[in-house]
Amino acid sequence: MQGLHDFFGILTVGLCMGIAQLVLEGVVSMRFFCRVFTVSVLAMFVFASTAHAFSVTIAVDENCNGTFNNSNGFFTNLSCGLENDPGPGGLAHVLTYALLNPPGLTAGDVLLQEGVGGPILDVVRFNPGESCLDGSMGCLVFYSDNLDGLDSLGDTVSPPGALYPNTVTILEVGPEGNNGAVYTPVAGQPGFVTGAGGPVTYELISDRTVPEPASMLLLGTGLLALGARRRRNR
Repeated sequence: MQGLHDFFGILTVGLCMGIAQLVLEGVVSMRFFCRVFTVSVLAMFVFASTAHAFSVTIAVDENCNGTFNNSNGFFTNLSCGLENDPGPGGLAHVLTYALLNPPGLTAGDVLLQEGVGGPILDVVRFNPGESCLDGSMGCLVFYSDNLDGLDSLGDTVSPPGALYPNTVTILEVGPEGNNGAVYTPVAGQPGFVTGAGGPVTYELISDRTVPEPASMLLLGTGLLALGARRRRNR
């Protein structure tokens, strides 16, 4: 992508120099040159802004299936296991994902609400100071409800006994047994990564397994569409 940006810059400079020569020779007017130059500079800025766009997608479920991928094509599975949660009111043996040493991870709790006005059933916690099972720092802790019994690794006897002061509530979408949420934090919200170089989106999957990379985009699009339809129906 950097090579394309450099090529486009050289092409723009060459075009402007060629038209400038035509102005000197009286073939085209100065007004025409100014228009071409302005359009070329604007196009170069637009291309530069899109060429360097970078994003990260992290998908986790309640059974230790987690993936990390970014817009540069990097993909890996996330290390996962049961750890003691060192956060406020943390329980023992809670499903914990390593987030690959996220630079500037923001601490806090994401509360997953079962429909508008419904109960908070799941809590996703971000502990920047926690040492994960793989030795990295900065973990995601998944507290899943046990309404249908302790049938998944993420199910706990209760939510954490206390919450971080920094919390955000988001809606789960989809029917029970096939639901989840898509969450892209902004600065200051739980899970925001200051040094990520772009937005980080979390696919929080309650009652399904993490899909293969090829279908992750379809999953996120579907969850967003369901959320939008719910908002329109209210």
